[in-house]
Amino acid sequence: MNINTQIVRALDPDRDRAAVSLAARLLRDGKLVVLPTETVYGIGANALDSEAVQRIFAAKGRPQDNPLIAHIAEMQQLDQLVSGLPPGALKLAQTFWPGPLTMVLPRGKGVPDVVSAGLPTVAVRMPSLPVARAIIRESGVPVAAPSANVSGRPSPTTVQHCIQDLSGKVDLIVDGGPSPVGVESTVVSLVGDRPRLLRPGAVTLAQLSEVLEDVDVDPGVSRHVDDGAPVSSPGMKYKHYAPRANVVLVDGTDRQFRAFLERQEKKGTYALVFDEDIGDLPVPAMGYGPREDSEAQARGLFAALRKLDELGAVQVYARTPCKAGMGLAVYNRLVRAAGFSEIKLTDRVD
Repeated sequence: MNINTQIVRALDPDRDRAAVSLAARLLRDGKLVVLPTETVYGIGANALDSEAVQRIFAAKGRPQDNPLIAHIAEMQQLDQLVSGLPPGALKLAQTFWPGPLTMVLPRGKGVPDVVSAGLPTVAVRMPSLPVARAIIRESGVPVAAPSANVSGRPSPTTVQHCIQDLSGKVDLIVDGGPSPVGVESTVVSLVGDRPRLLRPGAVTLAQLSEVLEDVDVDPGVSRHVDDGAPVSSPGMKYKHYAPRANVVLVDGTDRQFRAFLERQEKKGTYALVFDEDIGDLPVPAMGYGPREDSEAQARGLFAALRKLDELGAVQVYARTPCKAGMGLAVYNRLVRAAGFSEIKLTDRVD
């Protein structure tokens, strides 16, 4: 695959009308368009065109049993995607849309199998970034759009990340500036007896519970899902978000973490740490955000993982973040980048 990829900049849907119109036309024509959203950049195609969507899988090297999220600009577009709205869906939409929330809903007849990995459900969200919604609205079609990266790699939060991974594989890349959230959307399933959190994000479990009262947390949020098991949300199986280096999470105090690093092989070893830790460790360190600021950690995580690749890291030991609120989303991305390898430190030194 070697496509002449165009790159345009669009920060404002009114001022940058030409870029919005170009992206919309290409989507209607069955082409691949990388578009910015508030979460991460996505590689988009007409969600109702199975051939166009198939090209997403080819460009990313994405497994076919990994479902996609269909993005909409208006509530009316739900009619093209779903067969009905379960209890709570409208309430969630009124509270969190447009925004970083994806709902798994009963799939409509017009949705191709390739979008939903053959499942009877479809994942849908309405992004809040004005440029993204303007492109989708003008295209006139829902847009299937997973993260615009090579499958398994850290997700893209800048246009440079998208160019690194997908230049020559897509028809257009729309530069919308840095992604303000920095991790993918929260995914909640409304199909079943009780609502179920499948992937944490900027809409937290507590926020969901305020609207729906009782929300279960799927075990796949923090544990490995068997590669052969069907899943209804992206990011629930396979190794995700990973740099080339081997990543291990390390859970412990500052003193324990430093002592742990002292005992490790130093060549090619880096630490992925809270910003406050930099400068006081026996190996080179990369910060991914302040210790007490989970939102900043989310914005900085994927860029930090990509930077470690640029530095030639071979082994990365990462500080385990707080798992409350937005921190659960950061932990979810990190533990998957580590292939669920995590060490819990004690005061004992072997």
